[in-house]
Amino acid sequence: ELYTKYSVRRFGFHGTSHRYVARRVCDFLGVPYENQRIITCHIGNGGSITAVKDGKSIDTSMGLTPVEGLMMGTRVGDVDPGALTFIMDKEHLDTKQLSNLINKKSGVLGISGISSDMRDIDAAIAEGNERAKLALDMYIYRIIKYIGAYTAVLNGVDIIVFTGGVGENQQPLRKAVCEHLSYLGVKIDDAVNASSRGEEKVISAADSKVKVVVIPTDEELMIARDTEAIVNGRQPE
Repeated sequence: ELYTKYSVRRFGFHGTSHRYVARRVCDFLGVPYENQRIITCHIGNGGSITAVKDGKSIDTSMGLTPVEGLMMGTRVGDVDPGALTFIMDKEHLDTKQLSNLINKKSGVLGISGISSDMRDIDAAIAEGNERAKLALDMYIYRIIKYIGAYTAVLNGVDIIVFTGGVGENQQPLRKAVCEHLSYLGVKIDDAVNASSRGEEKVISAADSKVKVVVIPTDEELMIARDTEAIVNGRQPE
């Protein structure tokens, strides 16, 4: 009923980015886009993960709004709805105040108490800050959890893509995620991963059963291509 009345549904976000990197990684690897199981990880201050099967997105971590899914810079990500009503009652929050809490004061910022910027978190961890370490551990845990869930949804995975500001540039985070995927036969090439920052590169080892690739996103290019197609009376690909 609420879906019918208000169009409450899983919209998902970062779609342009996920669509670009899923296609681009197949071009980069020379494999057919229409015959791959791909998990695209757009990891940044906002983050989402998408499962792509045979050229179609079949699940994504964000929902009606960008709050659901991964723990993000200031967004809470997955949370028990009952916890939210509990907090509203205890803190006497109205809906706008709750929205501000879950969108702007939670996530990495809320857990660390320091910052939503991973560079600040890394610096704080180096100084022995336990809350900063907890924030990073939780951030990585959510990524691992979604990759695992989407591997099950896809009945296996052929390619895992990292993109977004953190995904493209945080080598230790990629390493930490991939080390927890050894059950899939994922093997990271430490030297290649450590040297990869903001460039297209396969960071998995030669004998890895799953290709792990860094693909910088280019949403502007995808928007331009879509616009050109529409102006010329074609459906965007």
